[in-house]
Amino acid sequence: MNLPSYATLAITRDGEHTLVVTLNRPEVSNAINTQMGRDLEDLWRRLTAEPGTTRCVVLTGAGDRAFCAGGDLKERNGMTDEVWRAQHEIFERGIFGLMECPVPVIAAVNGHAFAGGCETALACDFIYAVRGARFAQTEVQLGIMPGAAGTQNLARAVGERRAKEIILTARPFTAEEAYEWGLVNRLCEPGRALPEALETARTIAENAPLSVQQAKKSIHYGLQMDLLTGYRFEIEAYNRLVDTADRREGVRAFNEKRKPEFKGK
Repeated sequence: MNLPSYATLAITRDGEHTLVVTLNRPEVSNAINTQMGRDLEDLWRRLTAEPGTTRCVVLTGAGDRAFCAGGDLKERNGMTDEVWRAQHEIFERGIFGLMECPVPVIAAVNGHAFAGGCETALACDFIYAVRGARFAQTEVQLGIMPGAAGTQNLARAVGERRAKEIILTARPFTAEEAYEWGLVNRLCEPGRALPEALETARTIAENAPLSVQQAKKSIHYGLQMDLLTGYRFEIEAYNRLVDTADRREGVRAFNEKRKPEFKGK
């Protein structure tokens, strides 16, 4: 995939196989406006349709204050109901695109992640966060509720009862609490979320990309099924890998005691 240019996102490469996506509105704590919604929707669509050499994505925020403050409430102030719903439809398509992107996406939470920002991090495959960052689902304080899969992904990450407490109180919680509850995978020192996420992304990118994509899909969708149906889904995903050049290369490299050269074929 050729690197696209966006008004609200900064896109760079870390080596051949890792893409770094930065929410790039630091003057408003990287809040999501309509344009950023369109940019994110387009990015995830491109990565799904034509990932090219991209095997892993790291999503972070510009600056060290915030990952993302959520929806841009200044832009939303005075919106008609019709315009609000139309904007939210853009946000919905972006979240769907992120959740269903076949390429793994790691959130490097470099600062606060509130409301839609928290939901965006939750829609990624897993989260690294700096100590001192805060998370919150503040929507009920505004007369709305989480609408970017927050009620679904948060409950799956921390359990139903904890998710109800977080969402219904709208109280912020720390990165340390998020780690304790299972929402965050790793706590990082300030300034280290992106480097450590990139290190993990490189490790993922060294593995067979089709295998990574099929395993990600099996975990994500299998959890929506009962155990035996999920296992059947897993076997279907597994069998799609048998007749691949990467499977043959992986076994051959193991027996030849060398590093495999995966092509995603």
